[in-house]
Amino acid sequence: MPLIGYARVSTELQDTAAQRRALASAGCVEIHEEFASGAARARPVLGKLIARLGRGDVLVVVRIDRLARSLSHLLDVIETLEAKGAHFRSLGDPIDTTSPQGKFTLQILGATAEFERALIRERTMAGL
Repeated sequence: MPLIGYARVSTELQDTAAQRRALASAGCVEIHEEFASGAARARPVLGKLIARLGRGDVLVVVRIDRLARSLSHLLDVIETLEAKGAHFRSLGDPIDTTSPQGKFTLQILGATAEFERALIRERTMAGL
């Protein structure tokens, strides 16, 4: 199972070095970098990467928020990977879609992250 890393930061002023080091230490044979806002679903590097992944490949990220900012986007990516016979692993979260426990954890963490962002947005709008 080849491990393929994906590192993302929001702007070109930020650096992916720490993510690249973690992905390399995890055994990723390739690491792809993207400079794009987490809120934007349009990510050309990620799109090309997913398009070329095949059966048995594992897409690896340092944390799930490097891949997606909403549960729906995260689940879309995971479903696309599963349809291709590929898998997903997050180094900083207990997620590895090769196991039922990993799939369950992915759903719980994704929902929690989305809920937290909604609370922050609500508080920001209320001026708290």
